[in-house]
Amino acid sequence: MNAGETCDVAIVGLGPVGGTLANILGGYGIATVVVERQPAAYHLPRAVAFDDEIMRIFQSVGLAEAMEEITAVGGGVDFVDRADTVLVTWPRPKVLSPNGWYVNYRFHQPELERVLSDGLARYPCVSVLTGWEVTAFEQNEDAVSLFCAGSGDARRTVRAKFAVGCDGANSFTRDAIGSGIDDLGFREPWLVVDLLLKGDGRRLPPSSVHYCDPERAATHVFLGRGRRRWEFRLRPDDDPERIVEPDAVWRLLERWIGPDQAALERATVYTFRSCVAEKWREGRIAIAGDAAHLTPPFMAQGMCAGIRDAQNLGWKLDRMVSGRASPDLLETYRSEREPHVRAFIELTVQMGRLINTTASALAAGNVAEATGGRQKLTMLRPSLGPGLAAGASEWTGRLFPQPRLSTGERLDDRIGNRAALVLKPGGGERLPAAAARQAADGDIAIVDDNAPEFAEWFETNGLAAAALRPDRYILGTAANPDSVAELLDAAAGILP
Repeated sequence: MNAGETCDVAIVGLGPVGGTLANILGGYGIATVVVERQPAAYHLPRAVAFDDEIMRIFQSVGLAEAMEEITAVGGGVDFVDRADTVLVTWPRPKVLSPNGWYVNYRFHQPELERVLSDGLARYPCVSVLTGWEVTAFEQNEDAVSLFCAGSGDARRTVRAKFAVGCDGANSFTRDAIGSGIDDLGFREPWLVVDLLLKGDGRRLPPSSVHYCDPERAATHVFLGRGRRRWEFRLRPDDDPERIVEPDAVWRLLERWIGPDQAALERATVYTFRSCVAEKWREGRIAIAGDAAHLTPPFMAQGMCAGIRDAQNLGWKLDRMVSGRASPDLLETYRSEREPHVRAFIELTVQMGRLINTTASALAAGNVAEATGGRQKLTMLRPSLGPGLAAGASEWTGRLFPQPRLSTGERLDDRIGNRAALVLKPGGGERLPAAAARQAADGDIAIVDDNAPEFAEWFETNGLAAAALRPDRYILGTAANPDSVAELLDAAAGILP
């Protein structure tokens, strides 16, 4: 059998990254086909946490409430020595961040993937092909063809204007575009153990701990909803096949928990790596998520980085598919995302080295500060790398906050999936009528709201307006009311 589909965007892989991208594209009404080689979703845990920016992205596709139902708000994490003395702390209080969400959510990946998959049912323009594996690509100046193999001798071809490989660490798409790997030097095998709590085990505190020990580094991860994870760095004399057997696993866990308090759901050895693909795009084919970069898990930023990739790509694909922008817009994808990814990888590697040693080895750079004899980590908020910009501003590439409006709604809900011009309260009164018409013609939302958080942000930073991309990163700013129209004109030229 040989069948075929034609669409605007083809996505390879229906994990968290591919699922998020498909929901974003569905919201734009873009004809999308997702090709997933597995016939059914994987049922065991993998990624376990995401942050406030990621929940904001889920909000943008109308899935935040569904995500809240399957997540637990996590707390901070301590780094302790063999005597359980706290060496470093990373407090994450349960208060809403400037993004309008908590900074730490814990989840079970099969449930998260189900929410994303169910979300696709809202969009007739999105279809999913499960049990099909992409075996080859072929592209020209106008389109890309994906040749897929199913069960038996089944074959089909998907023809799209663009394709995005969200097919994981062993990405076929990455190999197909001829990308090598830039290995950033962290490569360690770790035993990952997932437990389902029972009995007294359910009384474990909702906290996470890194046990800094050069002999056997370990991590305890709170997952919420009756789940816990422990991770143990393998030593050179460990047998990777033997260490995953139940008796060996329980010996490692006996300091904290026993089989009468938890059931062993999974024990496997992963090699934690730090890598970035040398190419993120070839013609009309791009890669995202683990296909483009690998991050050790100590900050739980691997999946988050991939979902940020999807957000960066989604609105740009909308512009390119519609013909409002040329395929060259894809050039800004890697230039903006790679420095952002590398900042998280570098900090995560430093954290991994700390876990493997002691407090004297802390190398957390400028995100650590002394607090009463301890070191305290703070949330990393890197800017995008060089890319789209409306004029010269130190704010370009930073994520704009999401306060509640005076109506009670969140900023992003007001804007939708459009770009926006956000004004200092009262700024709309000085906006020329021609500029307002230009914004309407360019589908750029104008937000002039008197919520105190808006006034405070603009006053503190000495600004009169900020132009936002659809992904809520700042495109440019105006320092005074007289330059707002000029900012809008520049933004409209960049965001067709």
